[in-house]
Amino acid sequence: MIKVSILYPNVANGRFDFDYYTSKHMPRSIELLSSHPGFRGVTVERGIGGGGPNSPPKYIAGCFYAFDSSESFVAAFVPHADELQADMQRYRENA
Repeated sequence: MIKVSILYPNVANGRFDFDYYTSKHMPRSIELLSSHPGFRGVTVERGIGGGGPNSPPKYIAGCFYAFDSSESFVAAFVPHADELQADMQRYRENA
């Protein structure tokens, strides 16, 4: 099994709409990618703090897909890459 990690850096003057990401983008992503037999699951995490007291998180969010192999991830993702990547503008700016 492999894990594919997608990390969203916390950038100055950036925007990340976590509500849209979790209520619209991720359900659509799961709908598309989970139809592949190599899909094993996905988790989403929200960055809440950095390494020191009161420091901002280095990453605002992370998405972690589990697949049987890198080949199964590519086979699941590539047919839907354009749709999923185009949706980024709805939840992420100035990245």
